[in-house]
Amino acid sequence: MNNKIYLDNAATTCLDKRVLDAMLPFLTGNYGNASSLHQFGTKVKEQIVESKELIADLLKCQPEEIIFTSGGTEANNFALKGIVFANRSKGNHIIVSSIEHDCVLNTCKWLKLRVFLSHTCPSIKKVLLTWIFLKRCINQKTILVSVMHANNEIGTLQPVSEIGKLCGERNVYFHSDACQSFGKIPVDVQNIDLLTINSHKIYGPKGVGALVVKKNTNITPLLHGGGQEYGLRSTTENIAGIIGFAKAVELCFAEMESENRRIAGLQKRLTEDLNNKIKGIYITVI
Repeated sequence: MNNKIYLDNAATTCLDKRVLDAMLPFLTGNYGNASSLHQFGTKVKEQIVESKELIADLLKCQPEEIIFTSGGTEANNFALKGIVFANRSKGNHIIVSSIEHDCVLNTCKWLKLRVFLSHTCPSIKKVLLTWIFLKRCINQKTILVSVMHANNEIGTLQPVSEIGKLCGERNVYFHSDACQSFGKIPVDVQNIDLLTINSHKIYGPKGVGALVVKKNTNITPLLHGGGQEYGLRSTTENIAGIIGFAKAVELCFAEMESENRRIAGLQKRLTEDLNNKIKGIYITVI
């Protein structure tokens, strides 16, 4: 088959040519280590700072609240493990929804082996979070609630702002995995303590993402070493990946409205063609 159609953008997108162009100088000439004190290092360090400022401006948070990671899985692990281990004196209870990504659910299983308790909050027909159950589950031992913004399989949006407000009233940290929604629809981080975002679902490079950690959040790092990322994620930074991530974010936010119109048109066309050509099918659109 020469005429292949790729229908898996929810899993990963192709690299935008404009993103690649932004990355190339940092794969060849600007190859310094950002932790080095000489000009090769300070030059790329400035680019990391600028990338954080760009993303922070669009998310309406502070640049120092953005911690670059290797992607969504690492960021989600960092959020859950980092919070529960830093706050074990307060409690040992976390709450997640039943439709979270596997990296969240499997992290909870791992934590259960280490004396931490977790509740999996059910959803209505695997779609919307059961709000009453969530309110009942939060108790004096609860230290974290984690609910994704957009589901990675069916795209359902959860009311994360309202959930975050509830958690704030109960003095509980709230984390949301926004890998599927970031760059496609606005994400309000006002009531969110920790937010996971990544690059390869918005036409950026694979192997880079970030965890937004709001100020005064008590969290312990997963990685220890050179003290990069304010001591919260020690490892040599993926400079080209970070530059590409920031460029992809810039493009997605600038083109969000026109891209959403284009995708809505494609959805309508696909739905109509399937209904016309294949009898007896049922299409679920969330």
